[in-house]
Amino acid sequence: MTVLTGKTAVITGATSGIGLAAARRFAAEGARLFITGRREDALKEAAATIDGEVTAVRVDSADLADLDRLYATIGEQGLRIDVLWANAGGGSFATLDQVTEQHFDEIFGTNVRGTLFTVQKALPLLNDGASVILTGSTAATVGTEAFGVYGASKAAIRSFARTWANELKGRGIRVNTISPGPIDTPGITGLAAGDEEAVELKRMLAGTVPLGRMGRPEEVADVGVFLASGHSSFVTGIEMFVDGGANQV
Repeated sequence: MTVLTGKTAVITGATSGIGLAAARRFAAEGARLFITGRREDALKEAAATIDGEVTAVRVDSADLADLDRLYATIGEQGLRIDVLWANAGGGSFATLDQVTEQHFDEIFGTNVRGTLFTVQKALPLLNDGASVILTGSTAATVGTEAFGVYGASKAAIRSFARTWANELKGRGIRVNTISPGPIDTPGITGLAAGDEEAVELKRMLAGTVPLGRMGRPEEVADVGVFLASGHSSFVTGIEMFVDGGANQV
């Protein structure tokens, strides 16, 4: 039997990168999936690549009405949530003197506001003993130049995990953070101004990793399966780095 058989899982921001890899991996482990994304076309394409029982719901995680619609869809099917991976997020480069109100609001809106209300609004549907996974980042601890707003937003995610693990302990709900290092995703490519810049950015990022390469989204998804399953039943409140040693060595 696969480790998530019989479980209902929600993964936000699952149209590409880590979220999509996680959705495929969870489905392979037997989970009944609900995935979200902001773009309908990308969401449909992603769902078509997942081999399993999956429902795609268009959601902007910073939009509380969208979140209400997501959880109503799950509740109307008579389902409750065993695993919630609040993964939706993003960022862009801006040095301190370049940061604009729009830059700040977009990043904190998706990464912080979106994560908070994704979890809060799921509470009535979360089973006791459920697993909540938040996506952090090594940018919260490294101090990457021009990535200050993004790093600050991910530091908030780490703080949420500590607090919520304590607040939800009475229900046996575990809350953990996965903090990826440099992972080869479309999001990383999108940070660069063009193809040549993307190649150089990836080369630079790989050079910061003791293992000598960028990670793969599937490697983060594997850690997510561990935190989602009973194999991590005595693990809560942690930050698990998936970074090839970049934040450790």
